[in-house]
Order: sequence, then C-alpha cells, then structure tokens
Amino acid sequence: MNKLFYAGIAFALLAGCSSTPLNDANAPSDAKAGSASDRTSDLGLDKLRSDSLLTQRSVYFDFDKFEVKPEYLDVVNAHAQYAADHPGVKMTLKGHADYRGSHEYNLSLGQKRSVSVKNVMNTSGANDAQIETVSYGEEEANQNCQGKECDQDRRVDISYEVE
Repeated sequence: MNKLFYAGIAFALLAGCSSTPLNDANAPSDAKAGSASDRTSDLGLDKLRSDSLLTQRSVYFDFDKFEVKPEYLDVVNAHAQYAADHPGVKMTLKGHADYRGSHEYNLSLGQKRSVSVKNVMNTSGANDAQIETVSYGEEEANQNCQGKECDQDRRVDISYEVE
C-alpha cells in the first residue's frame, strides 16, 4: 500500500513539473517575435540612418556650459520627433567634458549636458522613458588637446539601442 501511495505522489510531482517549450513551431506567426526586417521598419531605422539631421549624433557645448546652443536645436528636435514617432525606440545621451576640471566636476558637467539635451527632447515630444542619460566626464577626452582642439570633447553623443 505504501508503494502505491508514494508512486502516486511521484507521478503527481512529475506531472506538475512539465514545461511548455519556449519556441513552439506550431504557434501562430503573429505570436512569434517579428523578423529583423519587421523591427527595422517598425522603428524607422532606414530614416534614422539616412535623414541628414538624424545622422548627426553629437551636440557640442561651450566651455563650462551645458545649455543647448541654438545651432543644435534642429538636430535635437529631429531626434525628439523620431522618438515620438517610434515609441519603441530607446536612446542614450552620453555627456562628455574636456580634461580641464576635477573628475567629479567633469562627471557632473557631462550629466548636466545630457540632461539638458533630454529636457529639450522632452519638450519636443520625446517620451521621458525612451531616454537614458549618462556622463563619461573626461574619461574619453583628449588629454593633450590645446585650445580649439578641446571643443570636440565638450559634447553629448546620441546613441540608439537598436544600432
């Protein structure tokens, strides 16, 4: 009698532990993940890679400043509009600073720059949840730059998760 009881418990446990395959070949096609070409068209990647404003991915700043300069508003607004038109897109705004200043100061300045670009994008229609901000401070700066050469280090780079 005990053997029959334990066999029944073992059977019940095994039946409860069955699993459903993750990739069911018989699942309807609309239940499967979309192909890479579907995702490309859904996110408008062709436009992202060919539009003259969207191919510009850096916003430059004056020394010790974090306000978006007027000459970059068209670029920032174009990226904001792209994000608004494609709610599934995610982007990262990477703030940078030149080597001058302390490590902590440059991290803070890089973050202020990325948040400044994000704020402009938010007011232009981009959803806050689509945008992540990060600061690299002077980590990627040219430590030997002089004068105007350092301008390239004071920027926010826009990168997309899908690329």
